[in-house]
Amino acid sequence: YYDVKSLRAVVNPDISKIRNIGIMAHIDAGKTTTTERMLYYSGYTRALGDVDDGDTVTDFMAQERERGITIQSAAVTFDWKSHRINLIDTPGHVDFTLEVERALRVLDGAVAVFDASAGVEAQTLTVWRQAEKHHVPCVCFLNKMDKPAANLGFSIESIRQKLKANPVLLQIPIGSGKNFTGVVDLLSKQKLIWKLSSMGEDGRVFEMKPLDHLDEPELSQEVNEARAALIEQIADLDDEFAELLLTDFSDNFDAVPSVKLREAVRRVTLTRKGVPVLCGSSLRNKGVQPLLDAITAYLPAPSERHHDVVRWYKDDLCALAFKVLHDKQRGPLVFVRIYSGTLKPQTAIHNINRNSIERMSRLLVPFADQHVEIPSMTAGNIALTVGLKQTVTGDTIVSSKASAAAAARRAQNESETGKKKGEHASVVLSGVEVPDPVFFCTIEPPTLAKQSDLENALNCLQREDPSLKVRVDPDSGQTILCGMGELHIEIIHDRIRREYGIETHLGPLQVAYRETILHEASTTDTLDRTVGERRHVVTVKLAVRPVELSSAGGFTAFTEELEEQLSQEIKEAVENGVHSSYLQGPLLGYPLEGVSTLIQSVSMVPGTSPAMVSACVSRCMLKALRLAGGQVLEPLMSLEVTVGEEHLSSVLGDLAQRRGTVRDIQSRHDNKVLLATVPLAEMMGYSTILRTLTSGTATFSLELDTYEAMNPHDQNTLLKRMAGLS
Repeated sequence: YYDVKSLRAVVNPDISKIRNIGIMAHIDAGKTTTTERMLYYSGYTRALGDVDDGDTVTDFMAQERERGITIQSAAVTFDWKSHRINLIDTPGHVDFTLEVERALRVLDGAVAVFDASAGVEAQTLTVWRQAEKHHVPCVCFLNKMDKPAANLGFSIESIRQKLKANPVLLQIPIGSGKNFTGVVDLLSKQKLIWKLSSMGEDGRVFEMKPLDHLDEPELSQEVNEARAALIEQIADLDDEFAELLLTDFSDNFDAVPSVKLREAVRRVTLTRKGVPVLCGSSLRNKGVQPLLDAITAYLPAPSERHHDVVRWYKDDLCALAFKVLHDKQRGPLVFVRIYSGTLKPQTAIHNINRNSIERMSRLLVPFADQHVEIPSMTAGNIALTVGLKQTVTGDTIVSSKASAAAAARRAQNESETGKKKGEHASVVLSGVEVPDPVFFCTIEPPTLAKQSDLENALNCLQREDPSLKVRVDPDSGQTILCGMGELHIEIIHDRIRREYGIETHLGPLQVAYRETILHEASTTDTLDRTVGERRHVVTVKLAVRPVELSSAGGFTAFTEELEEQLSQEIKEAVENGVHSSYLQGPLLGYPLEGVSTLIQSVSMVPGTSPAMVSACVSRCMLKALRLAGGQVLEPLMSLEVTVGEEHLSSVLGDLAQRRGTVRDIQSRHDNKVLLATVPLAEMMGYSTILRTLTSGTATFSLELDTYEAMNPHDQNTLLKRMAGLS
């Protein structure tokens, strides 16, 4: 029911006109609605979609339409005033952080959407940090300016304080709350007014006229002060602009042409010294067109983001697969971002990560869930490929092994001429960091006959979503799903039912604890086995000690003598033995972290196989770990609850029963914002309970903070409970 207009420059727009951008926001800041309005005003959709009606273009999975949240980053392509915009919609829900991370990897710029009455919220902070990590320039849009509590000053201050960013205000709102009718553009001093007399009006037409200081002296005064502040702020951040002011406009800064100011704002945005701030109300169809103008004016073209790989591959193909979807008819659809060269269907490509050659059958431009076929695609674009069977999220695709080798040589030469770069690693585009899952549960098919169908479904889902881990329990043989949160696992369960037609049964949700050790311990073990004609004898001596908790696992070291004595093959066998022990701790079989292992001696009879060495090391490790005393680590979550004053005490009372520690209580308009640290184990089903406690008025967000040692009482309770279960 979407009428796609003709894709005129679809084949290949000039790279300077391409904008690959993402929209990032807190759960309810109005991100999907803003996306819808952009598509509507650019002429791609003929009717306005609304999240609450479940008919938006980008939220195209059935679950998203039902739940009104964005889970899969859909990519949408549209044109705006001779520019090609590739928009990647990212989810704002904490369970889907990986989707955001994955999308940011392929973006050149981002729009951060804020609820103007709430300012910066917890989830915004997470996404903003991810954008900073990838050096993605941003523009801010203060949405929901029509809400009675909308507050421009408060929002700008919260961007400054919480995001530690430098907001550059480019517009002043006209009217507030219900009377919000438009904005004044501080660069051109033009008034943009949306006169929406009836509910049916779509905001496509708006009035633009110069500000008249006789008619509106107060607004005029406010605009002049804000513009003067803007000019001063930009001059502080951009030397070129400061010089222009002092040489040509020293007697009157205000006379500086708006085009010069615009160029300076662009430079400041691209260097991340400042973030342009615009305002509007997407739901009321006000202020979206100037936001589109700002995307093309201030955010970078692909050629302005200096990716190393572009230099190394020159005109050869180099692309990143950033998303895999499974289509019933066409099999796996792989979204790719092309960094250099050209992608053509019916040609073979080389996947560096899989070390395999594949053939792509068709190339499409993504329009949410409608796709238009094209004959080729050049650098800077985002495309959708059909026919790549082995490619997984995060893989790098090049034209051939030879071109990758040539790029590696260029990278190598460059690193020798002074710039230090790792040699081989860097010709592969950095993949996506996958966070460790915090929840797991068993999943069972309705009948054994369906087991292979379930395995197939889980394989497909893992290719699409690397944050979903599937493993088989070695003792019980059960299949175990590991995910990022309750909602994540629930949605996977749901998709298996809908997309693959399998009614699975999920066991109770369990927390992914970890384990560590309390003391140092050393031990020796000997393995003596005869297999057929061969006798294998190996003796290992090793020591384990606790170290600072960092990531999962720990590190293995050999004494200097052993480092020289042992062959590479035996060293690897020893490391495998140690590593397999890290996967299952001695207390409850959870993965270990914060353990350092020192291998003190390895002696063996000639002809002993590496597999026997590994077996002996893991047996020895188990002895040492038991001697060292086990400690369970539990995931602690950062919790932020926004709640009305009247419900604060009941929420606090409830948190106290959940072993929560309150870090801070802040005020935000009429609400309180509660910041706390709570063990994940105590947060099962929290959304339902919070809804009951606050009659549905509170919102919360949850993210992994750290792993911390459990106190002895709670640990004993857990050990007893697990003993009862087994």
